[in-house]
Amino acid sequence: MTIRFDEKVAIVTGAGGGLGREYALALAKRGAKVVVNDLGGARDGTGHSDAALQVVEEIKAAGGEAMSNGGSVTDYDQMVEMVAKAKEAWGSVHILINNAGVLRDKSFANMEPADFKFVVDVHLNGSANVTKAVWATMREQAYGRILMTASSTGLFGNFGQANYGAAKLGLAGLTKTLYLEGAKYNIRVNTIAPTAGTRMTEDLFPAEAFKAFSPDKVAPAALYLVSEDAPSNAIVGAGAGVFQAAFVTLTQGKLLTGDDLSPEGVAAHWAEITDRTGEIVPASGNEQSMTIMKTLTGG
Repeated sequence: MTIRFDEKVAIVTGAGGGLGREYALALAKRGAKVVVNDLGGARDGTGHSDAALQVVEEIKAAGGEAMSNGGSVTDYDQMVEMVAKAKEAWGSVHILINNAGVLRDKSFANMEPADFKFVVDVHLNGSANVTKAVWATMREQAYGRILMTASSTGLFGNFGQANYGAAKLGLAGLTKTLYLEGAKYNIRVNTIAPTAGTRMTEDLFPAEAFKAFSPDKVAPAALYLVSEDAPSNAIVGAGAGVFQAAFVTLTQGKLLTGDDLSPEGVAAHWAEITDRTGEIVPASGNEQSMTIMKTLTGG
């Protein structure tokens, strides 16, 4: 089965280079009309870039349809305007890939609060802004595919990236609620955690690894996760052609009573509390309460 996006309109943020550019080109090649959004030229979010126009020209040269947009994801009104222009030109928006991002790496001890706030604003609040801007349209047409971009830093941590990690795990959490709220409207929401050699990571990889982790090797996962038959609420790792699935799990836990219902009891039974035998992957937050009730009733 060939995955196509004919008659679909897609928005890709941060699409002037790296992963976003690959997503935009790949979507257009498979029939989508693409809004190429890009603001800054530098990885810290500064500067202005005509990169979006260049990607649009690449798409048009290959016979596709695209438009550029220079709005900032941190400005909700600009994102609403972007969606309105896409609908004016092509009638609707069916796909959103939230890819725009910045880095301002420092250890937490040396990080200024402004740098923490800025990174969270771009990644987390920015993704929420664009998603909100398309949400009503997707509900009304009973079709939407949204992809959030998390990171191994958000899922597992990384020294010097407290701001980035907080934002990225927040995006995974946003996905987990939006997939529930969008389900009856056929809106599927997923999370990708890419590892790629881009302008944001060019000084983090050795030269050979930088080539191995080229952005085009991540794009297949992204396109699948916004396709008509995509899953929902998946967290997919992708890099160098390797694709992985990550899960937030919950152990069965241990009921403590009497003298054990104390900090000392938690310490004494820590091995049982953290025993992963029979752990589950909750589909919603309610399952934590349900698991506790099951333990209380001996079910």
